[in-house]
Amino acid sequence: MDLADHIEALSERLHRLDREIVAQSRENADLRRLTAIPGLGPISAASLKALVPDPSGFVSGRHFAAWLGLTPRAHSSGGKEGLGRISKMGNPTLRTLPILSATTILRQARNGGKSPPWLQALLSRRPPKVAAVALANKTARIVWALLTKGSHHRKPVIATLSAMGA
Repeated sequence: MDLADHIEALSERLHRLDREIVAQSRENADLRRLTAIPGLGPISAASLKALVPDPSGFVSGRHFAAWLGLTPRAHSSGGKEGLGRISKMGNPTLRTLPILSATTILRQARNGGKSPPWLQALLSRRPPKVAAVALANKTARIVWALLTKGSHHRKPVIATLSAMGA
């Protein structure tokens, strides 16, 4: 009974902390901007905001993604470029958060959900886990841009033939 009571108390504490994080994500401007990114929820956004030291310390979003361990390792020699597996450098928890959000988005895309054409093309030519890491890399770059520039996330505009005047 003591063990069951302890588990119940911990479960209640987790629910309370989840509610506090969601409340803070509504009040904090940075967290609101991060939760606008598809796939990133309040807990992931709060974790990224808390565990990233200073996003403006990175030169670009690519450096930030490399710091998270979401870029392929380069094996280049003699003008011949080769890319290997992802480097997996950095904090494993921080690296996992964008990958989990990307996995959620890809699952929805594979089940017939609305997704951009470039994502469907990526899924058609790459395995799902490789596509998830590529999407996580893109998400990390967006996170860096939102935290350093203070801008808001906006969905990319897809040019149509009618909009181009054709």
